[in-house]
Amino acid sequence: MTQKLEVKRLDYIVEEMIDVVQKSKDEIFHISEEARNEYEHLRKELDKTKEKVTEHINDGDTLEQKVRSSKQRLSEVSKYFDRYSENDIREVYESTHAMQTELAMLRQEEKVLRDRRDELERRLVTLDQTIERSEGLASKISVILTYLNDDFRQVNEMIEEAREKQEFGLKIIEAQEDERRRISREIHDGPAQMLANILLRSELVDKAFRHGTANEAISEMKSVRKMIRSSLYEVRRIIYDLRPMALDDLGLVPTIKKYIATISDYNEVDIEFIPIGQEQRVSQEYEVAFFRLMQEALQNAIKHAEASLIKVKLEVGTSTISMVIKDNGKGFDPAVKQEKSFGLIGMRERVEMLNGTLSINSTIGEGTSVVIHVPYNFS
Repeated sequence: MTQKLEVKRLDYIVEEMIDVVQKSKDEIFHISEEARNEYEHLRKELDKTKEKVTEHINDGDTLEQKVRSSKQRLSEVSKYFDRYSENDIREVYESTHAMQTELAMLRQEEKVLRDRRDELERRLVTLDQTIERSEGLASKISVILTYLNDDFRQVNEMIEEAREKQEFGLKIIEAQEDERRRISREIHDGPAQMLANILLRSELVDKAFRHGTANEAISEMKSVRKMIRSSLYEVRRIIYDLRPMALDDLGLVPTIKKYIATISDYNEVDIEFIPIGQEQRVSQEYEVAFFRLMQEALQNAIKHAEASLIKVKLEVGTSTISMVIKDNGKGFDPAVKQEKSFGLIGMRERVEMLNGTLSINSTIGEGTSVVIHVPYNFS
């Protein structure tokens, strides 16, 4: 319970961090867009300002040529004062003065435009750097968001998975103790009782042989042999439940056939077994793993899914071993996490140990299919 609260608290902290970082990213994006818009506006203004500077330079150069010509004219008029009228002299003087004034104003406007051009270029460089930094910062924040959304959540999932594995480990210990109690009880109630009875009957055989007739001794011996057969059957049944001896002697396919025939009769469930490919032996750990996976899937289908028809398909390919267990039971929603689903956790653990994949497809009311693929090298 405490671990679940800690996981929920961690989820809340992560969500808050994601929200803050996302808002920061949005603000940076807004700043970047404003800077980009201002950059475009200033760039257009700079282009117009450069055009005006060029125009003022050209107009100034042209006007300066006119001023020089006018000054030469004025110098000539001044030198030969007696050749020109007063009106001519005044006109030349006023024209030269007007052009000089216009040139001074033009050069002043040119200077202002040059200053504005230089200022615009500096601001554009600053804005370009601002945009570059904001994009870099936004990129870094995107990495942080990815880490928070994916990697950090994976850490949370790893914590949850570790908690499940811890519970699974405790469940295994509990199951082992239950299994020990069950085996102890079965041995006590079965073979142990029978062996005690055999001991008593052997004493009766001895008495019959000593004090009775040969027929009585033979009858007691037959009874003892019958009890020995029953004891041997019970011992073999207990051993088979622990580990089918056929798995070591005959291999995976014959053992599955025998197990399915037994469990089908016992539970009155129709179970079809479809082997595909050659019935070749594989490594012992693979045979044990697939037998236990099939055993767990069948138990789930019978006990929990309440299936009436189950199909088991085993395919031994050239590089993979695949198994599909499909039932027509009541199904479930895979999106809803099943509480205490230690059987499924154990199946996933077995498949992961073999570097394989396990997928469970189920729909409520339409049954469940368990698909297992494990790579295998036959060389």
